[in-house]
Amino acid sequence: MISIKTVLRKKKLSSGKYPIFLRITMDRKSIFFRTPYTSEVREWDASQGKFNDKATDYLQKNRLLLKFQDRATNVITQLEQEKEYYTLDEVERVLRIETNPQSNKVYPFWQEIISEFKLAGRTGNARIHEEALKSIKKFSNEKELTFHQISPEFLEKYEAWLRSNGGTDGGIGVRMRSVRGIFNSAINRGRIKENIYPFKIYKISKLKGKGIKKALTIQDVHKIAELDLSDFPTLIDIRNYFIFSFYTRGMNFADMMTLKWSDVTEDRIFYTRSKTKKNFQIKILPPVQEILDYYKKKKNHTDYVFPILLEKNMTFSYLENRRRKVLKRYNKRLKEISALCKIEKPVSSYVARHSYANCLKQKGVATDIISESMGHQNVAITQAYLKELDNSLIDEAMEVLL
Repeated sequence: MISIKTVLRKKKLSSGKYPIFLRITMDRKSIFFRTPYTSEVREWDASQGKFNDKATDYLQKNRLLLKFQDRATNVITQLEQEKEYYTLDEVERVLRIETNPQSNKVYPFWQEIISEFKLAGRTGNARIHEEALKSIKKFSNEKELTFHQISPEFLEKYEAWLRSNGGTDGGIGVRMRSVRGIFNSAINRGRIKENIYPFKIYKISKLKGKGIKKALTIQDVHKIAELDLSDFPTLIDIRNYFIFSFYTRGMNFADMMTLKWSDVTEDRIFYTRSKTKKNFQIKILPPVQEILDYYKKKKNHTDYVFPILLEKNMTFSYLENRRRKVLKRYNKRLKEISALCKIEKPVSSYVARHSYANCLKQKGVATDIISESMGHQNVAITQAYLKELDNSLIDEAMEVLL
């Protein structure tokens, strides 16, 4: 049995009055919520739990106290409909969400999540969320938003605004997934209720990037690996990064940047992928060993394998600025390498990962093995991934018609 009543707490305030609380009792235990009101003992009807006619504006005050009781009753009714059994702690948690205006504000919570990503070293996630938060603020003219305001209609208008500013399906999808992630975190932490979740109606799945994944053949990869760069010394590191990525199952640039010598054993590389937090152990193949030997001889004063991070105890902003700066130079100079190799396909840092998957596919390696090697959550992701890559197997199959 659960009871709800407004009561006068017997702790006198400096004003000489007593605070009024909403009391909820269940299984002989009670929780209390402070209301904005205070009262003298002579103004209060303890048996009815309301102001008597000696209080100023007692009718209006009682109507507002009744609203507090109605809000608690609604919370309890909802819990009874959702669950066969619930506790007083759950009533308290849900009611505090209902009555705390700060819990429904988007920007402070979003910033809290970003700080947690930074603390955990998940710099990529933090950067994506920072950019999405900045974008939402710009769209909203810096006005504070509540979770209730981010409705399906709001998201449709935000999408239209992004498109008017040159946004593509892929880029808009990144922004929307960030917003969705914040909603999911807020629901999981009990900050908001699931019934305001806008992504049951607004579907991100419609925002599939139209850019086709590009991949090189194994012959192209060999061209890059064997290219004579004696006249182009500034391209040596760039070539090494690409080949290393290819032969380490498509290790991305952010993980290569933070790879330490302590992660390298006799014949294995151990690392945790920053994007998914999945652990990898990769056999060191001869091309990778050659690159490791090259940097072992040139070992700098840091603990990192590659000469990208040049300082110790780096801040998040330094890591991000360094990553962006070097990655931009990396991709620019990869174009120079592809031109020297007379490779007509566009080449970027991520092409190494695409090429790794595609080359395994062309060699007849089973999709589930490719999936596991790349750290995909399931084979369906890998199947969709491979579907967008090179069509040479289909082309060869079609030749039987000739």
